[in-house]
Amino acid sequence: GETTLPARKLLDICKNLPESANLSLQVAEGRATLSAMRSRFVLATLPAADFPVIEDIRAGQRVTLARQALKRLIEKTSFAMAQQDVRYYLNGLLLHIGEGSLRAVATDGHRLATSIERIEIADDVVSQVIIPRKGVQELQRLLTDGDGTIDIELSANHIRARIGELRFTSKLVDGRFPDYDRVLPKDSDKTLRVNSEALRQGLIRTAILSSEKYRGVRLALDGQTLKIQAHNPDQEEAEEDLEVEYDGEPLEIGFNVNYLLDVLGAINSDAIEIKLKDANSSALLRASVSEDSLYVVMPMRL
Repeated sequence: GETTLPARKLLDICKNLPESANLSLQVAEGRATLSAMRSRFVLATLPAADFPVIEDIRAGQRVTLARQALKRLIEKTSFAMAQQDVRYYLNGLLLHIGEGSLRAVATDGHRLATSIERIEIADDVVSQVIIPRKGVQELQRLLTDGDGTIDIELSANHIRARIGELRFTSKLVDGRFPDYDRVLPKDSDKTLRVNSEALRQGLIRTAILSSEKYRGVRLALDGQTLKIQAHNPDQEEAEEDLEVEYDGEPLEIGFNVNYLLDVLGAINSDAIEIKLKDANSSALLRASVSEDSLYVVMPMRL
């Protein structure tokens, strides 16, 4: 026979039983009784006929890549997805497939993250799909640290991923994602290079006295010195000096410290490069040795 059970409760029961326990299941009158050793659990059920059926998708494009490659793409970009934005197309992750690569892009309107992996593609079709936020989170959970490949199939309304014997299907967001290439700053004339960990630690310490509501910090650049400054409505202040490489005119610019820390958490590099123009223009951040991942953070007034 068939029935449905509350998955989370069933998982918690199984996880808390001894490994040697034998589990028996009986279903009667809308209830499922699980017995193991001296434990007994009675769970509510629903008719199996009411369980949603995912229809077969007509894949318009198929790609195969290493699981770790897709996992890296998600880890490097998904933090920039919007949460419950009225612009529903921002509440997800864009996958752009074509020209021998798979690119992931996420933005919430205040920052943007994009990363690319080179892959083999059987055809020249270029596809763009938006995976909803919950779908991205579930897919990331399924991408364990093991080796192997993942097969991705795309249709007009669904994405399907096959990982070994596991099949994952998600509806796509029906919307038009912003032209991310236009968002990337291209006329920045100032370059800042700094040790990633030193910058991260400096931001964390300074942010202790930033406004709890706005989380703003000021970066003041002059010569080869970066001053990280913060203050709050209680007239408390924090400042930290860092030695950096900087090849531009003196500049002061403000950012949400959480956005900068998110980027630093995604970049796996000893040094970070930040391209700047002026106090009112977005900054472009990337690892100093790679252009596979790019990050844009809008400034804020302090």
